[in-house]
Amino acid sequence: MTNMPIKCDAALQAIDNLIEVPSYAREAEEMGFDCLWASEVNHDPFLQLGLAATTTETIRLGTAIALSFTRSPMALAYTCWDLAAMSKGRFILGLGTQVKAHNERRFSVPWSAPVERLREVILALRHIWHAWQTGERVNYRGEHYTFTLMTPFFTPPRQPYKIPVYIAGVNTRLCQLAGEFCDGFHVHPLNSPQYLTQVVLPAIQAGAERTGRTLGNIDISASVFVITGKDESQIDGMRSFVRQQISFYASTPSYRVVFATHGWEDVAGELSRMATRKEWGAMPNLITDEMLNTFSITAPPDQIGAAVLERYRGLVNRITLYYPFAPGGFDDLWFNTLKAFEQQ
Repeated sequence: MTNMPIKCDAALQAIDNLIEVPSYAREAEEMGFDCLWASEVNHDPFLQLGLAATTTETIRLGTAIALSFTRSPMALAYTCWDLAAMSKGRFILGLGTQVKAHNERRFSVPWSAPVERLREVILALRHIWHAWQTGERVNYRGEHYTFTLMTPFFTPPRQPYKIPVYIAGVNTRLCQLAGEFCDGFHVHPLNSPQYLTQVVLPAIQAGAERTGRTLGNIDISASVFVITGKDESQIDGMRSFVRQQISFYASTPSYRVVFATHGWEDVAGELSRMATRKEWGAMPNLITDEMLNTFSITAPPDQIGAAVLERYRGLVNRITLYYPFAPGGFDDLWFNTLKAFEQQ
């Protein structure tokens, strides 16, 4: 990675009433964030970004992430095409596989060969978008998806915008896939510089070399746990929240590589067993202060930006604080963080 300036992004999270999204997005743009990311948690991310596009002109709008296998690639292609047109080319599609249990039990969709299927989702999307832009025939035939029908009546109006595709992942195969032919990679919030340098970046670079690309061709976007506050009570609350989030993420077997990088795989295994027993309240007790400091950054609100940049400079292109953006909620944090990024 180069030492080019890192972009500062914001996350739409914990919004109860979607009618607030347009004003949130306008405020994020006015503050100076480069991109606003919407997640697929308890709201549809595409609906959020459609609302955000109505009140913004310059800020990028992306999903971090949308689920890959819960929608037909054709349905996904239409949604992304419309968002690219609505935003005049500011839309970024970020895709993630989620884990087997959520695909099968929450969404009732098949689960198989996630890396290979995600590859086909992206190839199919790009094939469909190319056909819509050029008027060529839709004729994609893969192992998991086939698309061969597109009549003029169902073809959307042409638009000139390229839709960047990011993917998210934790283990090396998805990192390699990002390197091969994606525009960017979303690093999971459970991360550290050691994990990035030992696992993520080498795998992305290896994938890039397969297709004649370099690491510099791929944007690396990291979400970062931060602990800060206006007073000790708020700091303690954020510390408890981050400790809980780390324990929750580390309990997922597919995320064990992050703890293993630091020699803590036994703790991750125990967290998985506790999650199976639904011992959610006790799980944060296994997260030591050393782990907390490894996976998060603690600093006063006016120093968070500088601390984040110091830790991640040369490793990523984009940073999003793992803290929901809300106008008026913690403006000292946002203004000071953006100022630090501007002064790089």
